[in-house]
Amino acid sequence: MLHLIKMWLTMPVEEKDDKGNKSQTTVAKDTKRGTPQGAPISPLLSNLYMRRFILGWKALGHENVLDGHIVNYADDFVICCQGSAEAAMRIMREMMAKLKLTVNEEKTRICCIPEETFNFLGYTIGRYYPTMKGGRAILGTWPSKKSVEKFCATISDRTDQRWLWEDAEELVKDINRKLTGWANYFSVGAVRRSYASVDAHTKHRLRQWLCRKHKQRGNGEARYPDRYLHQKLGLISMQQLRLNFLRAKV
Repeated sequence: MLHLIKMWLTMPVEEKDDKGNKSQTTVAKDTKRGTPQGAPISPLLSNLYMRRFILGWKALGHENVLDGHIVNYADDFVICCQGSAEAAMRIMREMMAKLKLTVNEEKTRICCIPEETFNFLGYTIGRYYPTMKGGRAILGTWPSKKSVEKFCATISDRTDQRWLWEDAEELVKDINRKLTGWANYFSVGAVRRSYASVDAHTKHRLRQWLCRKHKQRGNGEARYPDRYLHQKLGLISMQQLRLNFLRAKV
């Protein structure tokens, strides 16, 4: 097992440039640090590094003394504490240095809730003003702006003109798979606004694609209304997915 883990850690990473040319890099093997980024096994390998930090945090009593609780996924983590953030930050840096782990300075900061918000695993966490609560603020989670923009970029790429040769129904089937997968992950907290943004972007891009495919002018709203996209082509509605999630929870 140890031999297999070592092979994973030192394996070369294959990358493609803008022209499609492939190249292999061996940064992890050369520097003897890090894990191959993008590999399915990477989160598990990261846990091998992080396990020592988390066990040490508890064994040395920092969790109890600082009331600091670590929440992590692979090498992404948050230390939740109250009134001891500066001490937790200092101790965390000292432990990481002893373990020879590098702290990502761009992502590392002290955040005071609810005055501020922070992003974790694609979600934004902080104060939220839901329309259904009469404007009363609550602490909640919602898909981060970066997550929504990244997914919309994926939809834009899938509806690029280089895919005009495809049948509309097949294209929509693939888009539906992407929408469902994204919604399955981002189904916690306040998702209504994010779903509405994704819905609007997807319909706009699909109309553009249809107009280009059939060499038609205009934005396609009159020729391809929502009813056509959903009933004729079978495009999934994110808002409908949200309602289905709500019914399932009830």
